[in-house]
Amino acid sequence: MSRAPALVLAALAVAPGLLVAQATPGLTPPLGLDLFMPPGTDGGAGPALIALGRRLFFDPILSRDSTLACASCHQSDKAFADGLSVSVGVFGRRGNRNVPAIINRGWGKSFFWDGRMETLEEQVLQPISAPAEMGISVEAVVDRLTRDPVRRERFRSVLGEEVTRQGLAQSLAAYVRSIRAGGSRFDRAMDGDPNALNQLEQLGLELFQGRARCARCHSGALLTDESFHNTGIAWRDGEPADSGRALVTGRANDVGAFKTPTLRQIPSTAPYMHNGSLRTLEEVVDFYDQGGHPNPYLDPELRPLGLTPLEKEALLAFLRSLEGRIEEGGP
Repeated sequence: MSRAPALVLAALAVAPGLLVAQATPGLTPPLGLDLFMPPGTDGGAGPALIALGRRLFFDPILSRDSTLACASCHQSDKAFADGLSVSVGVFGRRGNRNVPAIINRGWGKSFFWDGRMETLEEQVLQPISAPAEMGISVEAVVDRLTRDPVRRERFRSVLGEEVTRQGLAQSLAAYVRSIRAGGSRFDRAMDGDPNALNQLEQLGLELFQGRARCARCHSGALLTDESFHNTGIAWRDGEPADSGRALVTGRANDVGAFKTPTLRQIPSTAPYMHNGSLRTLEEVVDFYDQGGHPNPYLDPELRPLGLTPLEKEALLAFLRSLEGRIEEGGP
C-alpha cells in the first residue's frame, strides 16, 4: 500500500478556523505541528518566563493544603493527564470530569471540556480556585508567593514587578504553551516517509479518514476540530448526567456536547471521554462502531459503522502510531 503519504496529507488538512498568521520566534514545534501560534497568544514568550511558569506548575504552594501542584494531575509520562477517570483534588475531593491532556494547547481555541474559557491565561487560574481541585483563592496564592522571599524575587527578576494575579496567569500560560507533542510515525508519513506506517496502520488511516468517519472531528495538525459534539457518552437512562457545552451556551442542542480531544499521544491518555468512562482504546472503537449512545441531540455524524474485526485492529494500530514525543520548556 503506497498511498500513505497522500492519505496522511488529506487527513491532516487544517480544520476551518485553525489557520493562523503569527510566527512563533524561538519556539520550534516538533514535526507535524503548525509553525505558527494563534494571534494574541504571545507564543514567543522567553525562556525565563517559561521557566518561571514551570516552577509554578510543579509548586504545591498553589494548593490549599500545599500537597498538590498542577503537575499532580498533569503528569508528563501520561501526556500531561493523570490516568484517572475523574480528577482528584485536595482532601481527596473528586471532580466529575476527566483530566484532559494539556499538550499543544498553545494552538487551542477554547479550554476545558465545555470550552468555558477562551484563553490560557483564564484557564490556568481556574483549577487553583476550584473547590474540588486546588481549593484556594488566587488572591491567597498571590499572598503566599509574595511572603516567600525566594519566590517573590523570581517574579521580580523575570517580570520586573511584584507577584500579581496577572503575572501568575502569564507565567503559567507561557509554560503550558511550551508543552508540545509531535514527531510520531504518523508525522513522518506525512513528511513523506513511505515506510513510516506498516500496511495495517495504513489501512487504519484509510478507515480513519474514510468509512470510520474519525477525521470529521479529529482533523487538522492537532487532530481535533476544537469544536463540541454530542456522542451520547453523557446520557444515562434518558437523561444527561452532565450537560456539557450547554452549561456555557444555554442552548438545548448543546446538552451533552463536549470538546473534541486531541488524538496525539492517545495511547498514553487513558481512560477516555470527558468522564473517563471508557478504559481502553478498544472500548472507544467499539463505542463509535455502535454509533455512540442514542439521545435527542446526538451528533448527526455518528452512525453505526459495522467494522470488521480486522478493520478494528487496523484502526487501533493507526491510533497507536500517533504516539510521538513530548517537548516542554524550562530547566
